Amino acid sequence: MDQKEFLDSVAQRAGVSRDEAERLTRATMVVLADRISGGEARDLAAQLPRGVRDWLVPREEQAQRFDLEEFIRRVSERAGISVEEATRGVRAVLSTVRRAVTGGEFEDVLAQLPKEFAEFID
Repeated sequence: MDQKEFLDSVAQRAGVSRDEAERLTRATMVVLADRISGGEARDLAAQLPRGVRDWLVPREEQAQRFDLEEFIRRVSERAGISVEEATRGVRAVLSTVRRAVTGGEFEDVLAQLPKEFAEFID
């Protein structure tokens, strides 16, 4: 999967334009990089398409602790969209990530997130 295919998948899943999908993907990757450890962010980024991986850059090695609701709020704020739009967007981005990487890698990411994430992602 390349960056175009990734963003097209997000756009289709979220029901948004490609430009909006890019903004949602960027915001989600930045927040995800804060929520998982630096090492896990780098491992995940290694399997993502060029361009998308560039947004998954950990600012700290230690993961910040916050729940799904806060995750969505941060994406909403960063992308300048409503919480409802962010909810659809985060689900679309994380579902696309699940398709773009190996099952083992995605399970490693989920292991660092609250259980509610696994139920939230398609």
